[in-house]
Amino acid sequence: MKQMTSTEWIAHALAAEPLRSKSLVMTVMGDAIAPHGGVAWLGSLIELLAPLGVTDRLVRTSVFRLVQEGWLTASREGRRSRYAFDAKSLPRFQRADRRIYAPPGLHWDGRWTLVLAPNGSIDGGLRAAVRKELEWEGFAMLAPGVLARPGADAEGLLDALERTGARDKVFVVSAAELPHVGSRPLQELVGEGWDLTAVAQSYCGFIDQFTPLLTLLRDEAQVAPPDAFAIRSLLIHAYRRLQLHDPMLPIALLPDPWPGSDAYQVARAVYLMVAAQAEVHIDAVLKREDASAPAADDAFYQRFGGLRGG
Repeated sequence: MKQMTSTEWIAHALAAEPLRSKSLVMTVMGDAIAPHGGVAWLGSLIELLAPLGVTDRLVRTSVFRLVQEGWLTASREGRRSRYAFDAKSLPRFQRADRRIYAPPGLHWDGRWTLVLAPNGSIDGGLRAAVRKELEWEGFAMLAPGVLARPGADAEGLLDALERTGARDKVFVVSAAELPHVGSRPLQELVGEGWDLTAVAQSYCGFIDQFTPLLTLLRDEAQVAPPDAFAIRSLLIHAYRRLQLHDPMLPIALLPDPWPGSDAYQVARAVYLMVAAQAEVHIDAVLKREDASAPAADDAFYQRFGGLRGG
């Protein structure tokens, strides 16, 4: 049987699962545009997203909604529109960037962060908003008014509390297991607060989807720049969605073996094989709208443990 080509793999992936255009715009902004100054003309976004099945109209609708939701800002120069990350959303993009391209498993000192909102201290609407934001940061509700996670990111926690207006309305404490009192090990709280079954299954599905692509790329002499960009975008789009549902708990608290570790290795291997050719395409597209568009910054080459020479 004739082996599928990378171009055929892209077509198959796009046909297998229709992608939400707004979410795909976010992926391209974060993966492709952020390293190039974080700014793109509408025409560049339309050209980049066209091979991914996103029409001109859907790109326009998506960026309009992202501006309305505070993720992007828009500016005009004559008849042209330019889009950039909103200053308020930029820290969240940067944390997501670190989360996507860094290896799984955080160093953990054994301490937990608790966010306490006793009954009556905040109203129901704010309580729901805080829970939603903190669950995105990997917290779990262990009891009414008690959200917790091991190894919390203080920057992300502060940003979430400020964004919801809860910073001065909840209690935030750091806690550790009290030794020699016969309590259950705090590690057992993971089973109480987080159901990792679906997360693990999603990682296994990702591995099944992209491992054949890795074999295909190894057999091809070189992938054309537009195809390399499409593969890189589809890879990160799929991997980013996994990350959004993964609480990113310390490796010491995860089941062993943890499929997230294997998924990271597959993502890294594919990314390293297409990153350079994808950059050729991104540079060409951005420079068609703006000859002074910057090349990818140094931070880009630190992704997945380092891209240079990979």
